[in-house]
Amino acid sequence: MHLTQELELFPDVRVTQLLFKEVKNAAELRQSAVDGKINGALINPTMLVDPFQVLVAANKAVCFQKNGKMKTRALSSEIIFNLSPTNKISDAFKRFGISDGDDCVMVVVVQDKSETPCFDDIVSKVDGCQIPVKDISLLSDHMKIKKLYKVTPQEEKCGTLLDAVVSRMATKDVL
Repeated sequence: MHLTQELELFPDVRVTQLLFKEVKNAAELRQSAVDGKINGALINPTMLVDPFQVLVAANKAVCFQKNGKMKTRALSSEIIFNLSPTNKISDAFKRFGISDGDDCVMVVVVQDKSETPCFDDIVSKVDGCQIPVKDISLLSDHMKIKKLYKVTPQEEKCGTLLDAVVSRMATKDVL
């Protein structure tokens, strides 16, 4: 159900993604994350094309953390920020963070390889149905994603939506 991957540049770090639909307690989850009771990023999966997009954001967040260059206060918020095509933190949270009325959520947990993975705590807090992460495209809103990342029809002819999104995420810091 969940997807765990090691980061290529940081092999001592692993990123786990958990996906839930039919979530009934998004407001409670969001507040738990704000209070530090959930050790992970809570992301609105309707704005995600593929799990690789989250992996890119997590990789950037870990890199910035290790180099002391984070723009936010926590690794989980840095992941959400790195999903955004803009440099406005508040916009990133509006578009990629969960809202009180959301009915689906992606939870992203970053851990050292030496830590024992235990996701039972997170799963028990979510009042919803866990689904395989590979099914993220079933929840995606491609029209909103294209509009947010300003993906043109010409661009989609020579690459995928995921290619366009990841390119914008990767280059936002240098443009």
